[in-house]
Amino acid sequence: MSFQFSDKDFDRISAVLGTKTERDGNVVRYRLTDHASGRKLALEICGNVVLPEDIAVEPTTLVSVYAANSFLQLHGCTGFIASEELGEVIFFSRQRGSTNGLVVERESGCSLYASVDDRLLTADFTQLPPEIMMSSVALSMTENLFNDFN
Repeated sequence: MSFQFSDKDFDRISAVLGTKTERDGNVVRYRLTDHASGRKLALEICGNVVLPEDIAVEPTTLVSVYAANSFLQLHGCTGFIASEELGEVIFFSRQRGSTNGLVVERESGCSLYASVDDRLLTADFTQLPPEIMMSSVALSMTENLFNDFN
């Protein structure tokens, strides 16, 4: 089930990322610039995207990041975590035993973790191979939002 963002959610994202919220119809946009690194990106949240009936019965939420050399998009966003302390917002999508996460940093950084097996989110990350450890640590924050982890 797709997550529906509220005005309070958009305000929280704005506060954590340190930028203003721009609205254009059902699209909410944040522009981030980090002068120290020269990085820039735009974050867009588009709610209530209607898909063809044979694909989905309910509207979905898309989270997109536009950067100088990349475009990232998370389909079917099921929630988010905004952390003042870390200066980042994690948007995630959970379905069929895996989690996808799009991490947007206040300093205009962005990371994507795709198709991470949910069992890795509750695993002892110190026992995981280094190549997998980052996704486990980054997305483990979503673990407490659901009661269906084994």
